[in-house]
Amino acid sequence: MADVANALTLHMNCEKFPTCQPAPFSTDPEAVQERENCDYTQKLTYETARNGEAPRRPRVYADGIYDLFHQGHARQLMQAKNIFPNVYLIVGICNDELTHRMKGRTAMTERERYEGVRHCRYVDEIISDAPWTLTEEFIIAHKIDFVAHDDIPYTGVGVNDIYGWLKAKGMFVATERTQGVSTSDIVARIVKDYDLYVRRNLARGYSAKELNVSFLSEKKFRLQNKMDELKDRGRREFTKVKDDIITKWEEKSREFIDAFLLLFGRDRLNHLWNESRDKLIQALSPPGSPGGSMNGDSNDEDDEMLFQDVDLTATSDTPPEVDMHMEQSAPTRHSCEKVIENGTVSPPSSENEQSCTAYSSEGDEIGDFEVDESNSLKKKKVKFAF
Repeated sequence: MADVANALTLHMNCEKFPTCQPAPFSTDPEAVQERENCDYTQKLTYETARNGEAPRRPRVYADGIYDLFHQGHARQLMQAKNIFPNVYLIVGICNDELTHRMKGRTAMTERERYEGVRHCRYVDEIISDAPWTLTEEFIIAHKIDFVAHDDIPYTGVGVNDIYGWLKAKGMFVATERTQGVSTSDIVARIVKDYDLYVRRNLARGYSAKELNVSFLSEKKFRLQNKMDELKDRGRREFTKVKDDIITKWEEKSREFIDAFLLLFGRDRLNHLWNESRDKLIQALSPPGSPGGSMNGDSNDEDDEMLFQDVDLTATSDTPPEVDMHMEQSAPTRHSCEKVIENGTVSPPSSENEQSCTAYSSEGDEIGDFEVDESNSLKKKKVKFAF
């Protein structure tokens, strides 16, 4: 409550505080009083004004049309305001009659252009009905010290540069134009998108007469607006339906997942996996050998010889002893005794095994036997070829 009371008190006593007001016209009492208080007999030079050594406020004048007041205009006035310290900025604006005759038609009326500029915070005073070409009488009447404008030469009646004489007297200060924006650019955009702006204003309630369009053009533009409206409505409805479908799908998917987990839980899935794995192993495993043989052998593998390595660490006087383990499952197998050049092969010692001792020297080939030698190990292997 205290804050509200303080705010109300501040609002009631607002006349005690400076408030922001639009710039006065040159005929208003504030502007007249400011001009009369100026001692114009004290001439200012550019150096003294620039260094802040002027005995009074420098009065700077900037002029223009200021149609469709935009940032380029505001930046030009800001530069004019900041050329010297404590500048009193006066802005002259040409009326419609002079502007239409010298430059062309404007989008805004002179009154709209005056109001647009006088509400710019950089402006201290407005001169309406400003002349196209400045004269010395006009400069003296308004006690102008400097004129601010861009440095591009502007032609006039009988002159190549209407600001030439001010440049010669040292009363001209140059400002820079803002690239990429101008009143002509804005008008060009409107002309380029004419149909869009007409349709926009028709949708906002303007009549065809106010927009200066024909009856057929009005109907065409209104039909285009209606088609665009239907497209937007259809797009919105489609988006709404799509969102509903996605929402329902998410709900159904959750129900499906819950039912699946209920039917095929972790235990059930593990059981199914174990069963499938066992069946797959049985399908890929080779069939087992017969349970017995004609000779009564009960070995699992047929026609396979297992050879034991020979220990070659014995002395050189004793020939190396080769133990051979031999399994036979077929009745056609025969036992043999071969006489070898350096030794003999003993017949099998039992029904299921054939053990024989071969005496040979390293690197020899023994009949149908082939002796392989290994350099890294002190062992030998003997392969039988029947």
